[in-house]
Amino acid sequence: MTLRGLIAAVHTPFDANGELALDVVEQQMGVLLRQRVPGVFVCGSTGESHSLSLEERFQLVERWLQVSRGTDLQVIVHVGSNSLRDARHLAAHAEKSGAVAISAQAPSYFRPRSAADVCEWCSEIAGAAPATPFYFYDIPVMTGVNVSMPDLLDLVATRIPNFAGLKFTNTDLMSYQLCTRAHGGRFDIAFGVDEMLLAALCFGARGAVGSSYNFAAPIYHRIIAAFERGDLAEAREEQFRSVQLIRILAAAGYMAAAREVMGWLGAPVGPPRLPNARLDAAGRERLKNQLDACGFQAWIRE
Repeated sequence: MTLRGLIAAVHTPFDANGELALDVVEQQMGVLLRQRVPGVFVCGSTGESHSLSLEERFQLVERWLQVSRGTDLQVIVHVGSNSLRDARHLAAHAEKSGAVAISAQAPSYFRPRSAADVCEWCSEIAGAAPATPFYFYDIPVMTGVNVSMPDLLDLVATRIPNFAGLKFTNTDLMSYQLCTRAHGGRFDIAFGVDEMLLAALCFGARGAVGSSYNFAAPIYHRIIAAFERGDLAEAREEQFRSVQLIRILAAAGYMAAAREVMGWLGAPVGPPRLPNARLDAAGRERLKNQLDACGFQAWIRE
């Protein structure tokens, strides 16, 4: 299993009351297909998975697999949870439903303290979906679990048969290089920091999973194209557009701001759930003005 190109970490669509709005999934998919995004990462951090019930996660996965049937869109499902039993249920459900791969973060309340602990955790989850490629989702800034990924790969190599690789949402590019070369390059290391994609391409990245690929994929397609033709000046310019975009969204409150942008593009995914705050009218107007001023609409044209 190798994830290639841009994989959008998709939002879970909510209505104004915070309930699932599953009818919006088809509109999300339309935006992504128009922007030539080949895959989706469902129920991850951007999808606010830890704010969803088990039943909601089941329903959302089933909807994505239903609407994507007959297209080339790959559906990867995040099944991580602080409850190992829930994670195993989610993994088995994803496999039964037809996901091309599954992924799981480390638990973030009772945290594993070593790569060996993470290996045990992954083994239990991956074993619930033995026919499906499994990716560990390394995102220490959110989970607080900061263990060596090269050490983890050494442990899983002989322990977890369906361990495909990592979703590497980590700015440690030394570790990233070690992971890409571990066991002769056996593992797929999908990069997960959008504003550093160009650096990862320099170190051999083939696939990337990120939230801004939902609404700004053309920027990243141009980064990849410029890199591949050796035009580093152009690649750096496009990457800086990504940095400016993410900085504006983060200042406004990233989750709510990114959801607002999705609505502008024709996929009204609604406001986030608490504890992520909503944008008020003044915040929405300020966000629009800032993005208009920097040229966002021109940046996302193909």
